[in-house]
Amino acid sequence: MRGLFLAFAAGLAGAVAISPAASVAADYPSRPITFIVPWGPGGGADQVARIISKLVEPELKTSVPVVNMPGATGQTGLTKLVTSPADGYTIEVMTGDTFALFAAKNSRFKLEQITPIAVMIQQPSGFFSNATGPLQTWDDVQKAVKDKEMRMAVTGYGSPDDMSVNYFKNKGMKFQSVGFAEPGMRYASVVGGQSDLLYEQAGDIRSFIDGKQIKPVLFFSKKPVEGFENVAYSGKLGYNVFLPQFRVVIVRSGTDPAIVKTLSTALAKVAQAKEYRDYLKLQYAEADSFVGSENSVKFMTDWLSEASALSQSNAATAAAK
Repeated sequence: MRGLFLAFAAGLAGAVAISPAASVAADYPSRPITFIVPWGPGGGADQVARIISKLVEPELKTSVPVVNMPGATGQTGLTKLVTSPADGYTIEVMTGDTFALFAAKNSRFKLEQITPIAVMIQQPSGFFSNATGPLQTWDDVQKAVKDKEMRMAVTGYGSPDDMSVNYFKNKGMKFQSVGFAEPGMRYASVVGGQSDLLYEQAGDIRSFIDGKQIKPVLFFSKKPVEGFENVAYSGKLGYNVFLPQFRVVIVRSGTDPAIVKTLSTALAKVAQAKEYRDYLKLQYAEADSFVGSENSVKFMTDWLSEASALSQSNAATAAAK
């Protein structure tokens, strides 16, 4: 696995290096840029893509229409990206949910197929319950799973959601992952009773939290989450599971370095815009979420290493039973 990470770092570092001779993209962009969201409308990836699209269009001086392509834990949209021309006219917002699948031995995708432009948002994930139901705290959840199986709404199998659920299953808690590709259906499931709990980020379901329909019971964080200081968090309880959600804008590997530079510069300006900074606050996201192309390789490699370690630990624990 270490060799995989090193290959990823080397491949991406080469992809984002700016060549002095790069001049073929001098007129980029000369037409609209398709912005793929590999999830359904209304979710966190969709939300961040739409505000990025709005703010980046004046910087690039072209339209950046958002196209939703949900399915297979984000792999349907990713397939579209990696099979499109490497010309910068197709970009995608990829989430940690999809990126975690790259660690699998039988992954459909190779790490060197993508080039990160910028990490745009980082958020702590957590378990959420129906705010009017019996699961008001993490203590309530721990007591309930002793008596019956709890259904956990997740984005898909093999995702960070599923890895986190499996971590607790290996501790003897009766959780069962239930996959929902459509964010709206995932959120509604915990309100309507189709699921007992939801793995999500607070900002993505803020309207449900503000409307007192959904509430957090546990965050995966090394420190208390701002705005939810009274909610339990994994670092304090000794749970070695974190995996913050992130969303990164990517292009297909092989895209002209000059185009990568143009996109990276534009997104850096978006990240500094007041409207975008206000959006991060609304999403309960890290204020310093932005990671530029020059540092995104290390960020993603480190994150994938953590995801891989969690997956391997889960597999080892399950095998030992």
